[in-house]
Amino acid sequence: MQPTLVHINIFPVKSCGPLMVDHAVVESRGLRGDRRWMIVDAEGTFISARKQPRLLLVRAVFAGDSLLLDAPGMPRLHLLAAADKTAATVTVWADVVAGMPARDDADAWISSYLGFPARFVFMAEACVRPIDAAYAKPGDEVSFADGFPLLLISQAALDDLNGRLASPLPMLRFRPSVVVANTAAHAEDGWQAIRIGEVAFDVVKPCVRCVLTTVDPATGTFDPTGEPLRTLVSYRRGAKGVTFGQNLIPRGQGKIRIGDPVSIIA
Repeated sequence: MQPTLVHINIFPVKSCGPLMVDHAVVESRGLRGDRRWMIVDAEGTFISARKQPRLLLVRAVFAGDSLLLDAPGMPRLHLLAAADKTAATVTVWADVVAGMPARDDADAWISSYLGFPARFVFMAEACVRPIDAAYAKPGDEVSFADGFPLLLISQAALDDLNGRLASPLPMLRFRPSVVVANTAAHAEDGWQAIRIGEVAFDVVKPCVRCVLTTVDPATGTFDPTGEPLRTLVSYRRGAKGVTFGQNLIPRGQGKIRIGDPVSIIA
């Protein structure tokens, strides 16, 4: 059968909840609107759901050029960059980049939710964050995502994993950008280049998984069984760690839609 795109997820704020959509625009940095916002601490270092799992309960929807955010016990927040502030230096992993601050009310909102000083920053078009040159071409860039513009996982890979677990888990444990059906389990591990609808992508690197996969996105709490990492270690562990899914770099721009055919170029 023809491999087919079956799910698209946009994560408007890094380490927060997903927005599931039926179509998206692919840009050089990834899906339009994906991880253009990030939460940082008082020193400007990004805050991850790996240590603050309740961030997964923060949900965002687009409202023109801004976002509307909801979180348990919090009033709705209208999030947008402050027009009267200058760019701040922030750190995401090993990268130091410029982030545009949000309004003071947004910083007070996220600080109240987390229980310590925190603030939002926005990646403006003028901010450039190059992708690791070991996997990229000159000019390749990424948003506030961990390292690459998109993450792809085959539905069959999750089905295979769930067949090994006492209780099945949702795909959102792995936070993919796109999910492809009608393939063998982990078929993506053998791909080098693909086309989804009208957009081509290089398949550049397996995604090494971390403790974030053990956080239940419905509750914002760690799985007491340590799953799925405990099971993945038994059959998906390699020299660089446990892998699940493949990172993509776009080789063009355009729209992708649920139902688009996925063609294997190489």
